[in-house]
Amino acid sequence: MKLGEALLETGAITKTQLDSALKDQQSGRKKPLGELLIDAGVVTEEQLQIALAKKLGFPLIKLDVFPVEDEALLKVPATTATRLKILPILKRQQMLVVAMEDPWRYSALDELKFATQLKIVPVMAPPRSVEAAIYRQYVERSGPWQVPPETISAGNLLPDMEFGGNIKDLAKELDGDEEGDNTGNRQVQESDNALVRLVNSMILDAYQRGASDIHVECYPGKEKVRIRFRQDGSLVSYLELPASHRAALIARLKIMADLDISEKRKPQDGKINFAKFGPARIELRLASIPTANGLEDMVLRILASAKPVPLDHLGLAKHNVTGMHAIMERPYGLFLICGPTGSGKTTTLHSAISYINVPERKIWTAEDPVEITQPGLRQVQVQPKIGWTFATALRAFLRADPDVIMVGEMRDEETAHIGVEASLTGHLVLSTLHTNSAPESVTRLLDMGLDPFNFGDSLLGILAQRLVKKMCKECKVAEPASQEWIEQLLDDYCHQFAEDSPITRADIHQRWVDEYAEKGQFMRYTCKGCEECNHTGLKGRLGIHELLQNSRAVKRLIQKGARAEEIQAQALLDGMRTLKQDGIEKVLQGLTTLEEVRAATAG
Repeated sequence: MKLGEALLETGAITKTQLDSALKDQQSGRKKPLGELLIDAGVVTEEQLQIALAKKLGFPLIKLDVFPVEDEALLKVPATTATRLKILPILKRQQMLVVAMEDPWRYSALDELKFATQLKIVPVMAPPRSVEAAIYRQYVERSGPWQVPPETISAGNLLPDMEFGGNIKDLAKELDGDEEGDNTGNRQVQESDNALVRLVNSMILDAYQRGASDIHVECYPGKEKVRIRFRQDGSLVSYLELPASHRAALIARLKIMADLDISEKRKPQDGKINFAKFGPARIELRLASIPTANGLEDMVLRILASAKPVPLDHLGLAKHNVTGMHAIMERPYGLFLICGPTGSGKTTTLHSAISYINVPERKIWTAEDPVEITQPGLRQVQVQPKIGWTFATALRAFLRADPDVIMVGEMRDEETAHIGVEASLTGHLVLSTLHTNSAPESVTRLLDMGLDPFNFGDSLLGILAQRLVKKMCKECKVAEPASQEWIEQLLDDYCHQFAEDSPITRADIHQRWVDEYAEKGQFMRYTCKGCEECNHTGLKGRLGIHELLQNSRAVKRLIQKGARAEEIQAQALLDGMRTLKQDGIEKVLQGLTTLEEVRAATAG
């Protein structure tokens, strides 16, 4: 049935109006018939859509009254639904019914078919109704699919077009029926439109969720490719793809990172500048790891183009903020930040630098990679493959009239030696170490071969830190704490002191009463779990810290080559609080849980 006939049958137009529109179309006006009729005021968009639905055989539904199924919403992320302008409404076995204003838009249907691995059945919705319905279902309706309003607007960041000017839109229909090839060897092209869109959606979703890493895990045979995000320190499942798509997915990521797609036996490292492929300014560090059976895994670390967090907003305790300010205001010396990978060392380092980043100072940084940028810094990316190492960069900086030098990591004896020498010759040097605590950092550097007298003179302080999960603000409730629970916290806190320490349990308790009790009553905070925190009771992360400042007594111990336990005992007398002690005080404030603190400071 032709469109004109469908409009006549529904009574939307007369034969005279149709003939007039057809005459206009034939006289050189290249507009479609439907558009000519709307421009002439003969039909409305709604009438035209009813006729189109009749002509094309699509059911027409009203989304404001149609009962959308929960299972359907769970199959399509909110950002994907917004970008494609598609609302999933029903799921029946291996079939997903979706509503859209233009169900003949096959590129969107192909992408959804690829992402969900379901047969997609489109139905037609009235003009301008889909976007409003997406907002109602994904934002206003409660459930595991619910997202904040800004997520819906962010979904529009990815337009319905190719990503990257160098990638041709091959737009091939992906064969979702795996029955014809169960070996997992059927090759989907890495430039297939649906695959390109899927990879870009995956990266943007990870960025919007605040994930730090994307893990792409390939398994042998028919097993599916597993994609997981690391959010708040834990891995969460994101998507599974059929085995037939794993080679194309890995090849696509290698192409984006300018890696050799034919090399599968050796690990490779690269970087993806996502601004070339999508609208968000995101950089990703990619590592490919060869696994058994000739397969490869990929891990992508998200390096968002972030600004430094102000030093006062890092979650440091008041005494630690005061100590950090005192250290950073010194004209020369050595300041170190220590902790395991992923504990926020780089963030803290840049926050410290931002505190002293003024036009009067020349600040050089050597990093691997450059994750956070600041105006005024001269930032250098080291490249060990060509001999441009931290030690080489540090030597070069000393010839470039620096006031402050930041070295991403003191990995070896040479870098540590040059750093100490630079700090003794009138420069403020900042760096990081992979050690467990501030006192242990001292012994680690002395074990590297540093001269104890030079190191003792140059050191300003060492900050150790960990990240722990925060209690969810939405479901956090407070109740009066029992004396038994307070005694338990005191036991953990006082265990950090040496046996002969003059600091007493009563002193600690009195200080807690002064700082954390409400009219003499301590509160204990708990979270029952809610939709906001995915029913875990925890959302987001904060730091716990241990700041060792180099007092005269600590300096004497360093120069004598004292053990870490002796240095810690003296630092505690000077006012330092260990990682566990700082964590316990944040438990009293209702910021985190005792279980989180114990897990982060175990050993």
